[in-house]
Order: sequence, then C-alpha cells, then structure tokens
Amino acid sequence: MARRSDSKFNKILLRRLHNSRVNKAPISLSRLQRISDKAKKATPGKDLIYAVVGTVTNDLRQNNLAAINVCALRFTEKARERIISSGGNCLTFDQLALNRPKGNNVVLIRGSKMRESLLHFGRAPGLPDSTTKPYVRAKGRKFERARGRRASRGYKA
Repeated sequence: MARRSDSKFNKILLRRLHNSRVNKAPISLSRLQRISDKAKKATPGKDLIYAVVGTVTNDLRQNNLAAINVCALRFTEKARERIISSGGNCLTFDQLALNRPKGNNVVLIRGSKMRESLLHFGRAPGLPDSTTKPYVRAKGRKFERARGRRASRGYKA
C-alpha cells in the first residue's frame, strides 16, 4: 500500500512494521480505552479504528470496556475475547488495508518502550553524578553499600 498510494499514513505504517521486536512494544486494553476516550471527545461521531503495530494485551484492572475497533499484529486470547464481547472488532492489517486504504479515521498508537534494562544504561554506577542502576546479585547489607557509597562508611564518592 505504501508503494501504490501517496498516503503518508501507509509510509509510517510500513516503517513501523519493519521495526525490531523491542520497538514493537505491547499496549494494554486500559491504555487503549484511555486513548479512545480522548479521541472520541476530540472527534465525535467518527468511526475510528485504532492501529497498533504490536500486541494488544488484556488488563484485569479495566472492568468495563467500550466498543472499540482495533487493528494489531497480535492479540492475546483474553484481549480478543473482551474486545469482541464489548461489541468491538479485532482487525488484521490486511483487513485494514481493504477497509481504509489511505488511513482515513485511523489512529496510530504505540506502546511504551520503557523497560527495566534501560535503567542500567548510562554513566557507570559509582561514578560521581551517576544515577545508573548497578547489576547487583542481592540488595543486602554487604552488596554495594560499603566504603565510598555512604558517608557513614568512611567517605562518600
């Protein structure tokens, strides 16, 4: 579709489909519901489809789910079940290409890419002004809590 039309939406979608797995972050139903509520207030009366290049996951904290049309690479079983039972649709990107070839009334959504491993990146732990999280075997008294870490243990670096 990106080659056959001059739609900017299709070019963005193609680029996101070629992303690595880390950059195809999952999104939960509660986040999807929050985004859909905002979008419905901004554009009332339009039949929107939410496109996620990634996985849509279930969220047990979300009790009542509104009817939403979602297009994604994957759905967890429970997420698909809940979307369909609430009156929504789960679409594939092939179906989206047939329904909305130029991406009219389609909202592109991305999940958060924040993950625990990012806390370990940066200036080495222990250096001045470093907030990088060290890789530690345990969080006990003897693990990275000795001299140079706390003023009460001789000095603080």
